[in-house]
Amino acid sequence: MPRVSDDPHDAGETAATTAEAVVDLNAIAHNTRLLRSAAAPAAMMAVVKADGFGHGAAQVAQAALASGATWLGVAHAAEALALRKSGFTAPLLFWLPPPPDAVDAVLAAGIDVSVGSVSGLQAVADAAARTGTVAGVHLKIDSGMSRGGAPAEVWGRLFTWTHQFQDAGLLIARGLWTHLASAEETGSAALHIQMNDFRTAIEAARAIGLSSVILHVANSAAALHTPQARFDLVRPGLSLYGIEPVPGRTFGLRPAMTVRAPVVLTKRVPAGTGVSFGPDYYTSRETTLALVPLGFADGVPRRASNRGEFSIRGVRCRVAGRISMDQVVLDVGDLPVREGDTAVMFGPGAGGEPTVSEWALWGDTTANEVLTRIGPRVTRRYLPL
Repeated sequence: MPRVSDDPHDAGETAATTAEAVVDLNAIAHNTRLLRSAAAPAAMMAVVKADGFGHGAAQVAQAALASGATWLGVAHAAEALALRKSGFTAPLLFWLPPPPDAVDAVLAAGIDVSVGSVSGLQAVADAAARTGTVAGVHLKIDSGMSRGGAPAEVWGRLFTWTHQFQDAGLLIARGLWTHLASAEETGSAALHIQMNDFRTAIEAARAIGLSSVILHVANSAAALHTPQARFDLVRPGLSLYGIEPVPGRTFGLRPAMTVRAPVVLTKRVPAGTGVSFGPDYYTSRETTLALVPLGFADGVPRRASNRGEFSIRGVRCRVAGRISMDQVVLDVGDLPVREGDTAVMFGPGAGGEPTVSEWALWGDTTANEVLTRIGPRVTRRYLPL
């Protein structure tokens, strides 16, 4: 039975027989407390969509709620229903329009629904009438990002109908919210316009009688970096998992995931020889190649071929040749690597191993994508609180 070390980044630690993602729930707890403190007195919604950014939605939700978060947020109705089925009773919001056959179940489970159109509001009200429940709705405003939400010309009708349905006992207007496009750019004109538009929406909602709604705007960057966007509730996602959201600034977040796999084969090759494990790599020196069972099907960005690095015995080793579906070859030089040694794709970086942010650069993508694409063949293991 493989053992998860107290420090999953120990150089030379023998890995499990398959690839694994070690998730440090103490890091999730630390990040939750840090975010909660930075945004105070605003409350905090822990965003656990996409299976907790690949970390495990239920495990992250439990750690975050135990450490100061009071809400949970996801994108899809199915994600919200899964959390309720797992026993989570905390206030819970999802924001993509639900499929018609899921609305009744969502309302029965006491899950709040985001609404960004009059037709969407009508569908929720109809479901509430049909099921004899009272729906909790959060009205989403498009303040300029153009990724869902009601545009300004619809606000009046949306707020008026919300007030009427609320008077009829079909729903409760629980929140008013929007999504910022560039919260990390505190001095940008776009951010200024979005904030002004949201304040205009607040005034319009209050003029119609929607005066007790929870106001929430701030994502990770805004929760830490943009005080004017915090309002009543902040919704950190990426920062909850320890990724710094503002370029050039650090806030003391702790990355929670380490992805690692065993070396399963080594091979000494002479100078000027193409890699036997795959094409497109030649070396002018004699070297050792190491095969690691992690590929693009497991979330290793293929665009990082010949660029990405793993850490073995505390030493960084370059990807040699193309990253394939199931495996990657590393040039380990003269490092005395053995089969069974641990190859760390990324981790917190404290032991010199690559970080998620570095893999995002090598793969021409974002840290969000690297984390969420770590596939189901990579076993999740948890370091408990």
